[in-house]
Amino acid sequence: MRHEKAGRLLDLARMLASTAEGLTLDEMAERMAVGRRTAERMRDAVRDLFPQLEEVDDPPTRRFRIPAGLDGLFQAPTAEELAALAAAAELFAQQGAGARAGALRSLETKVLSATRAAARRKLAPDLEALLQAETIAVQAGPRPFEDQAVLAAVREALLSLKALRFRYQGGATPGRMRDVTPFGVLFGRSNYLVADEGQGPRNWRLDRIGDIAVSDRAASRPDGFSLQAYADESFGIYQDDTEDVVLRVTPAGASDALRWRFHANQVVEPQADGAVIVRFRASGMLELAWHLFTWGDKVEVLAPAALKQVLIAQIDIARRTHASETVAAES
Repeated sequence: MRHEKAGRLLDLARMLASTAEGLTLDEMAERMAVGRRTAERMRDAVRDLFPQLEEVDDPPTRRFRIPAGLDGLFQAPTAEELAALAAAAELFAQQGAGARAGALRSLETKVLSATRAAARRKLAPDLEALLQAETIAVQAGPRPFEDQAVLAAVREALLSLKALRFRYQGGATPGRMRDVTPFGVLFGRSNYLVADEGQGPRNWRLDRIGDIAVSDRAASRPDGFSLQAYADESFGIYQDDTEDVVLRVTPAGASDALRWRFHANQVVEPQADGAVIVRFRASGMLELAWHLFTWGDKVEVLAPAALKQVLIAQIDIARRTHASETVAAES
């Protein structure tokens, strides 16, 4: 058996051992990027190597899994995997996401403690070299608030399908107690709880939440709600009117635009003159305007008019602020 083929079979075995409900043949084919017939042959080969492979009826199909997991011999991490884990923890730490950084470092410790001593000794030199050769460039921006107690209460409410009660230092009446149904958490430049107080989902900044507690009231998000779909509605975090955005990127910025993701649902259309048209539907025009300033004169807003107005308003604010400072300095 060729090394590459053995490695792919081991990857599939790990997938089958990491799922409680099992994988269908179609799911195996999708994850391994192969056709269904190839997935069948790979499944049969995995069954030969791991007789504990279990078949579960799930009409109208069948699922396959390795319920007892794999022996540690097959689970030794690579230096690249451990370096990526360490880098992710460091990135979270630099961003101020201490809770998630701690969780990744705890996972790293567990992985290493479960790795056989001989494998750890073999990994050590390569891991040390990678950690010294790779680092994270710190980018300017807000440090997201991440309080262990707040996140723990939110997660408890989400898992137990209970409502949350907290004091919110924001909105029209700062300091008022709120009773909400939690839908999830959006992590980003700032971290937000997505929850419904009775008027539909809205974003609540975690750094403005205090005196939080899980209530006894049963609460669950509505059927069909997708946190990812909700997040994709906006450019960034802010939610307002949804607009059809059309941007023209000049030929000078076209190569960058072809490698850039403005939005999860964007459509990119190269033009005959070398320019690029980018279309997507989103809310959050203020955040989008802030981002477009970084493109300078390489991006022209074709639509909507509301985005053009936001850009002009932001320019006017900057002009007034800095013009007044210039006059004061000269006087």
